[in-house]
Amino acid sequence: MRIYIDRKPPLRVAVVQFCSGEGEDLQRVTAGHWKLEIGLGDKKALNRREFILLVRRIIMAAKEKKLTAIAIDLSLLQPLTVKMIETELVELMSTNICLADYAFEEYKTKPKEGFLHMKEVYLLSANRAHIAKAVQRGLIIGEETNRARHVSTMPASELTPQRLAQHARQAVKGQAVRVTVWNERQIEQAGMAGIIAVGRGSTMKPRFIILDYRGGKKGESPTVLIGKGVTFDAGGINLKPSTAILGMNMDMSGGACVIHTLVACARLKVKQNLIVLVPAVENMLSGSSYRPGDIIRTLSGKTIEVQDTDAEGRIILAEALTYAKRYTPKLVIDVATLTGSAMVALGERSSALFTVDESLETKLRHIGSLVGDPVWPLPLWDEYLDDIKGTYGDIGNVGNTKWGGAITAAIFLKQFVDYPWVHIDIAPRMTAISGERLAKGSIGAGVQLLVRFLKG
Repeated sequence: MRIYIDRKPPLRVAVVQFCSGEGEDLQRVTAGHWKLEIGLGDKKALNRREFILLVRRIIMAAKEKKLTAIAIDLSLLQPLTVKMIETELVELMSTNICLADYAFEEYKTKPKEGFLHMKEVYLLSANRAHIAKAVQRGLIIGEETNRARHVSTMPASELTPQRLAQHARQAVKGQAVRVTVWNERQIEQAGMAGIIAVGRGSTMKPRFIILDYRGGKKGESPTVLIGKGVTFDAGGINLKPSTAILGMNMDMSGGACVIHTLVACARLKVKQNLIVLVPAVENMLSGSSYRPGDIIRTLSGKTIEVQDTDAEGRIILAEALTYAKRYTPKLVIDVATLTGSAMVALGERSSALFTVDESLETKLRHIGSLVGDPVWPLPLWDEYLDDIKGTYGDIGNVGNTKWGGAITAAIFLKQFVDYPWVHIDIAPRMTAISGERLAKGSIGAGVQLLVRFLKG
């Protein structure tokens, strides 16, 4: 798909119009000229969320009418939006045009006429030179979000830990990014017993992925992004019920997020030093699986008492959080589909945000609302530490209460941190839900939020 900036629509391109009714309608105006009417109800202004959904709705409606080229007059859109300058509006539009056009079709038989996608979108504006860079920025963010969605939706038989590592190598090709991938032996030699333990039940051996982008000043401390890379989570010996196991190929969505956040930043030439760490494992059930009651001595020296093998994500993240210390980071952000409890707390419309830094909390929450990738804070008080004290080990990998599971998971991670840190639990937004005007599958949560934060 290409997005063009023009003053007037080319011939035989349907022009988007807005009306006060409901629904969508395609009408011929004159020979060769069509208009796609989008009903806004009685809305006279749209907030950010409504504007993002409107952009996606335009693309979805065009595809339903079998259109492959449309024109959108920015002068009609701007009066509908709330306090957005044209470059900001165009960047957000370009990203969401890209997101709405995507669908995971890799394993479907291609119809004779091919899959229907937008080929051309014309943004009508007199300020062509002014907004060209904004269009390009928006497209890059949209493309990398879609690539994170694509790899997250891949079946686990195709996307093993080894292949996730291969994907990371491929994703950064052409960019100034150094890639290091550790195999099982190297992970064990490094002292990351937690990653080895979680991956022990699978024939697909773990990998530890390190990406290094140096776009900032030489010697400046990097920001480290850590992503949970569980390519399939069966729960181990604490096997998940059948109602919960479908979709667990997407349990590496945090890993996909941080990989493609870094790629987007490299393509945008963001002036930051960035490190990405992805511990990649399968959590499977077999005779060699780690067991409830096992005690794991981690890279940090702390011991983890395994109380539930289905709470594996925090164990592998603990090792990555400890490893991150060697970079003397100015900030570490981990992203993970960590707990169902976050979904209980927030539903499926916001990721959970944990940090003790109120300014970071405010900034990330604000950015999330700007780009339509929302996060909402939950407490990280020291009092919750009592809920994860181990009986025989230093800490248990689940809380000793059934309440506040997202919080006790975050408190667990906090025990491996001694630097500025943010934890984002994207389990609530792992997949697209009805009303978001996106194709089924991974939503790519976190990419837009982190790219906007890092390039800010």
